[in-house]
Amino acid sequence: MLYSEGFNPRPKLSLPLPRSVGIEVDDDLLCLRIEKNTGAEECDLGTLIKTGLSEQLPDGFELLTVRTAKAKASVQPCQATYLLAVREEYLGEKLKSRIERLLASENLNLQRRTSPENSRFKNIDARPFLKSIELDDAGIAVECKISSAGSIRVDEILELLELDYNMLSAPIRRTRVQWHESES
Repeated sequence: MLYSEGFNPRPKLSLPLPRSVGIEVDDDLLCLRIEKNTGAEECDLGTLIKTGLSEQLPDGFELLTVRTAKAKASVQPCQATYLLAVREEYLGEKLKSRIERLLASENLNLQRRTSPENSRFKNIDARPFLKSIELDDAGIAVECKISSAGSIRVDEILELLELDYNMLSAPIRRTRVQWHESES
């Protein structure tokens, strides 16, 4: 694995879509930079990496696949799906009509705090970032678009749905991410 230079070298790795605090994820991506050792025997690099990383993962984590990409490849998220497990007493016609109203809206204007340490806000239209919202007996599945212009935040989704964390029966879960790979 490649490391940064300097007094305190760190591995060159990244999470292209890091999860927010309190959000569980079923599908995550870790990108790491490696350099092939020219003196090493030929081996299945993916199997070697998967075995080495799997041994070091905490309980409850499972490494599903390892795939190599070209050296200059860039991976960007383009869509994510979140599951909001809403308590039964809040599932109903009121929530259903709220979802229908959101999906029918051309604009969903929100004020977003620009940073936690100041009180500045900017206006954003969240509607382009909402692909779908589906309600069923388990709760709400929200598909969000992600682009260079940004995305909608989980707390903003809750705000639009007029829900708060106390109305949920389980932590919010990111269940799926769609990735776009390109060469830099």
